[in-house]
Amino acid sequence: MTTSNPLAPHDPTPLSPGDLIDERKTAAILSVSVQTLRNWRWRGDGPRWRKLGKRVVRYHRADLAAFIEGKAGEA
Repeated sequence: MTTSNPLAPHDPTPLSPGDLIDERKTAAILSVSVQTLRNWRWRGDGPRWRKLGKRVVRYHRADLAAFIEGKAGEA
C-alpha cells in the first residue's frame, strides 16, 4: 500500500537548470523593476515564485509564460 507524501512536490516534472530565473532577469522579461517584483510578492500578486533557502527567490519560466498569458488583453 502506498501513501501520498504531503511534502512531495505537486509537479512531478523535473526542473532543468535553465528553468529557474533570478529577479533581475525576470524583471527584464516582464519589463518591470526588481522592486515591482518584490512589491508583487509582498502583496501576493504577480507571477508564482519559489524561495530556495532563506533568501534566494527564483521564478519558473512556465509560470512567467502563464502570468503573461493571463495578463494579455488587460489595459
